[in-house]
Amino acid sequence: MEDFTISELYRKLRDKDISALEVAKKYIDRIKEEDNNIGAFLSFDEERAISSAKLADKEISEGKGSLLTGIPFALKDNILVEDLKNTCASKILKDYIAPYDATCFKKLKEKGAVLLGKTNLDEFAMGASTENSAFSITKNPKDKERVPGGSSGGSAAAVSSNMCVFALGSDTGGSIRQPASFCSVVGLKPTYGAVSRYGLTAFASSLDQIGPLSKNVEDAKIVFNVIKGKDINDSTSVDYKKREEKKNLKIGLPKEYFADGLDKEVERLISKEIEKIKKLGFEIKEISLPNTKYVIPVYYLTSSPEASSNLSRFDGIKYGLSIQGEKTNNLFDVYSKTREEGFGDEVKRRIILGTYALSSGYYDAYYLKAQKVRTLIARDFDNAFKDVDIIISPVSPFSAFKIGEKKDDPLSMYLCDILTAPVSLAGLPALSLPLKVNDLPVGLQIIGRHFEEENIFKFAKILEENE
Repeated sequence: MEDFTISELYRKLRDKDISALEVAKKYIDRIKEEDNNIGAFLSFDEERAISSAKLADKEISEGKGSLLTGIPFALKDNILVEDLKNTCASKILKDYIAPYDATCFKKLKEKGAVLLGKTNLDEFAMGASTENSAFSITKNPKDKERVPGGSSGGSAAAVSSNMCVFALGSDTGGSIRQPASFCSVVGLKPTYGAVSRYGLTAFASSLDQIGPLSKNVEDAKIVFNVIKGKDINDSTSVDYKKREEKKNLKIGLPKEYFADGLDKEVERLISKEIEKIKKLGFEIKEISLPNTKYVIPVYYLTSSPEASSNLSRFDGIKYGLSIQGEKTNNLFDVYSKTREEGFGDEVKRRIILGTYALSSGYYDAYYLKAQKVRTLIARDFDNAFKDVDIIISPVSPFSAFKIGEKKDDPLSMYLCDILTAPVSLAGLPALSLPLKVNDLPVGLQIIGRHFEEENIFKFAKILEENE
């Protein structure tokens, strides 16, 4: 299948060069051919895709529809679609069927987009490599010995290998941006509250945000403009009002993001991009985000307690896996055996850490203190944005690592989030833009003020057009 963008495929569909049904069949065939080698999808629904494509053709023939009518896409398997499995890549939800549609999916469906299937992820979105899935390991299409990043690794790999035109993922501490960087696609984490979380299986409720992974900046903008906005089912969502675009963008370089620990090749490529930005006439200023050093403990003492609370609903009683029998003599046994068998090691690790941080005598010392420092991290960005309009940095300190390389070293894996988690803690929007490389992909992180995605798109588009 050709490397179509949304706009290119839209034109072909409108000009009747190809039908939506033909497009859907081509992408389904590609998934069948390619996905055995990559493992991007946990499930795909051929019947639903064919039915949606036929409806799209009818809309197009009547002169109706939108930019997304007939466009094939994929969803991370923690975003609900009515009557489809929603496993979150966990044994505890192996056979769970979603009872309703997530708001973001409903909006895409209303625009005529064609769902191909659900993509792999780290279990309950906890991980940075998509190795923590209970069902399979996803491989990086650019180098199949390496990880695609995580936790939205399946969505990034599906877009990168042309098995769909775009996909949705979720980003809690970098889970859209890091796999986008590793797989050489565009990935946007919107401002917290810009996109409804209704129908997203919760990991850390004060951090989770849904966003697109796409072939280029324009596609990310198209999808974002469809899924954004207030939703009565999500009290944290907002009535998104586009802010005025800045004409002369000032660019900030946080010195803490270019300190020791940055891979030499990543540093070289980012430095080369900075030189290009200077030649394009942008003013660049060094800035400081002094509380960056506290990001990893603050992030994990925020996300893990929230995960502990959110995942308490998976108890073997209401839905999902339930272990009952000779070994379960009482209700506590059902709880403990179900959770022991249903959750993987990484999820258990975070539940234990989170429960400890919330326990009597430790709440003030850990969770509450982390929230106070989180405020300081957000304030760092507020101060920086008084002088600049956009902040740039690498997405990750390194490029895609080999499968299994960090699997048994949780701390090393947690450090993958060091450049992306600050943005999540501050609730800011950020985009991963793939750089032109000859070897392993590297992404440039473009960070904006709250609800100023337009400035991010504008700047990213200029860089993309001048590659």
